[in-house]
Amino acid sequence: MMPLAPIALFVYNRPIHTYKTLQFLKQNTLAPHSMIFIFSDGPKNQADLAPINQIRDLIKDTSGFKSVTIIERDSNFGLANSIIDGVAMLTTTYDKVIVFEDDLISSPYTLQYFNDALSRYQSEEKVMHIGAYMYPINTQNLPETFFHRMATSWGWATWARAWKHFEPNIDQLISQFDQHKIYQFSIESKMNFWKQTQDFKKGKNNSWAIRWYASIFLNGGLTLNPAQSLIRNIGHDGTGIHSGTSTIYDVSISPKKVTSFPDHIQENQQAYQAIKYFFEHRKGTLAQRIIRLLKSKF
Repeated sequence: MMPLAPIALFVYNRPIHTYKTLQFLKQNTLAPHSMIFIFSDGPKNQADLAPINQIRDLIKDTSGFKSVTIIERDSNFGLANSIIDGVAMLTTTYDKVIVFEDDLISSPYTLQYFNDALSRYQSEEKVMHIGAYMYPINTQNLPETFFHRMATSWGWATWARAWKHFEPNIDQLISQFDQHKIYQFSIESKMNFWKQTQDFKKGKNNSWAIRWYASIFLNGGLTLNPAQSLIRNIGHDGTGIHSGTSTIYDVSISPKKVTSFPDHIQENQQAYQAIKYFFEHRKGTLAQRIIRLLKSKF
């Protein structure tokens, strides 16, 4: 049996979310055999000191894993730099990594899925990313897992061989796009991925994820995904760095172990169409949008 991938967990100032994330991770069947590295970012301001200290007290009591290593940042790296630095560190040492943020709850089989996929596609250069979250799409006629061009960022894994293609420089990335690539990158203009790259350039976001997806896309890479999500994001309550209050992306976590993986390394067209349909209709009708807005305000 190959060594299991280390888990990188990135935390900041949300002790309740972090506690839940760790509790669900510990319930994974492979948790007792997995190393976990918890990266605790430093404060942006004085107000964040108290919750960060709470977090640090909490993570010092972490158990249920093969080993627990805590990396406390003295200064504020920010989520993007913290993830980029942590992923580079662990892939350099262990050749692969599983990445969690502090607002993700997992299935008991999520770590099993990651490790099985990391082993299976280790030598497949075209497979660059393993995602565990899946949008609330129509799964009818879809296989248990499939390849897609897009990289989801809520629970994922990769290898050193793929991460070496990560390009942090937004100008380098943008210069490689033409109109056709922009259209394909943004799922036929159904999702605002290109706008996210433009917003990063303008300093309106600090997303590592859009640069990672762009790096995969420009290298002709693919991502493996489950048809039914193995992760649920609990951070859409207004507490997240890049997440507002929303229910659009809510999912139920699949209770089943993933047993089937695709043999052919190519994008699944049925899955592509299901995801494209979700993006196109995700905001709902005008009435549904108004109801959602009212709920978020009251």
